[in-house]
Amino acid sequence: MQFDLRVKGGRLQVIPCFTTLHRLLLTIFHLKEALKLWNNSALCQKSAVKSPATDLPEMPPCDFKPVEYKDLSKERMMEIRRQNCHPMTMKVTYYKKPVFIHQGHMQWLWDVDGKRYLDLFAGVATVSVGHCHPKVTAAAEKQLRRLWHTTNIYVYPTLHEYCEKLASFFPDPLKVVYLTNSGSEANDLAMLMARLHTGNYDIITFRGSYHGGSPQTMGLTSNAAYKYPVANGLGCTNTMCPDVFRGPWGGSHCRDSPVQTIRECGCAQGHCMANEHYIGQLKETLVTSVPSRIAAFFGEPIQGVGGAVQYPKNYLKEAYRLVRERGGICIADEVQTGFGRTGSHYWGFQGHDVIPDMVTMAKGIANGFPMGAVVTTPEIAASFGKGVHFNTFGGNPVACAIASSVLDTIKEDGAQQISHDVGTYLLTELAKFRDKYEIIGDVRGKGLQIGVEMVKDKVSCSAGLTGGDTRLTRHFVPKTLIKTRKQGENSVGTDSSDNNGENK
Repeated sequence: MQFDLRVKGGRLQVIPCFTTLHRLLLTIFHLKEALKLWNNSALCQKSAVKSPATDLPEMPPCDFKPVEYKDLSKERMMEIRRQNCHPMTMKVTYYKKPVFIHQGHMQWLWDVDGKRYLDLFAGVATVSVGHCHPKVTAAAEKQLRRLWHTTNIYVYPTLHEYCEKLASFFPDPLKVVYLTNSGSEANDLAMLMARLHTGNYDIITFRGSYHGGSPQTMGLTSNAAYKYPVANGLGCTNTMCPDVFRGPWGGSHCRDSPVQTIRECGCAQGHCMANEHYIGQLKETLVTSVPSRIAAFFGEPIQGVGGAVQYPKNYLKEAYRLVRERGGICIADEVQTGFGRTGSHYWGFQGHDVIPDMVTMAKGIANGFPMGAVVTTPEIAASFGKGVHFNTFGGNPVACAIASSVLDTIKEDGAQQISHDVGTYLLTELAKFRDKYEIIGDVRGKGLQIGVEMVKDKVSCSAGLTGGDTRLTRHFVPKTLIKTRKQGENSVGTDSSDNNGENK
């Protein structure tokens, strides 16, 4: 299985992508060994690992043979990275020793030395069906031999075939598709369309949300790490995130998940006091922080970057009603939750029994090829005709061919069912770790959208990986995990930089 294991604000997020149960068992074994070490490490003040473990199982065999690497040296690549690449590339070079990736095949990656890795990162939760999946690669090659690029001013088959296919995955009236090149761009476009359609300006999002890093979407994003000291957020207001673990209210029956919080709950069957309190906070925001008429409410079905946070079961249904009463439209950001990842449904919003007015998506949409999309209603789309919107690369023939193949592959490989089965197993097994280890405060999620939250102790639930030293948040977890791997067979997807992003 492909995972993104990363720490945000003291929370270890487990962000897996699709593959098989065999690899899941291997990953759980490694995680169990790491947790034993964490639990004995004086609450993570120092790594307890002195040498690689010797009793770990071999990784599954692989008969794929990568081509021999003969290009730039490691030293030359790092020199270019420092001198010619944007400085941000060095800030996100997290590893003690950077990983120099050369080739990928399904769940495996190889570095320039020919060392094989089980990919735990999936290109930031983007490689949805596996590196260089044969079916998707064949679709790309076929289209590259036919037509690389033209403009959607002209009519070409791949654009229309894909738009029709993507729209078929949505309930009525979500049938109009706009294609973009990224999730930030999709959310930026959704903001513009919402404001044009409603004639209103203000947009509400959750605290802790992430909806992109463009000048406009930076306002939607409520996470200090992604904010720059420039004017942003005009017309964007954050309301309390209904986090039933870390928030002021929550119980043991709130979430649509195989695993609930360890908080006590006195609610009657079918009644959720936590939901009422969080809706009360949204109402407070509506009467104190925005005009009486608003443009939109943005919400991820499960908050991703914010920590795989799940809301009370009926929260979004009530929130959508309140927003629509005030003239706003409801936008579901499916960049992380879409394409079957939550297991029970193809789209995360379906698990909340709501139908949004607009849906944005990216990441897994094209298995790593740059692409995003906005899907909305004919009525909202018509409002967008007040001006001319044009996107040079949106709906590119190659992008459409790849994305169409991804939709077929998810279905043919049974990826949604795998997400449900494997994700449920992983959640229940991780919950056993929570019950055993004091450092694990919460396990949550649905399908393969999973979060594991570390705490100092289960009484205070204080963030467990910061301890006043933000560097521990960044490098402790991978240092332990990497050292539990067999020499020569490693994992990718862990984060080992300090808060300034410098290599150690």
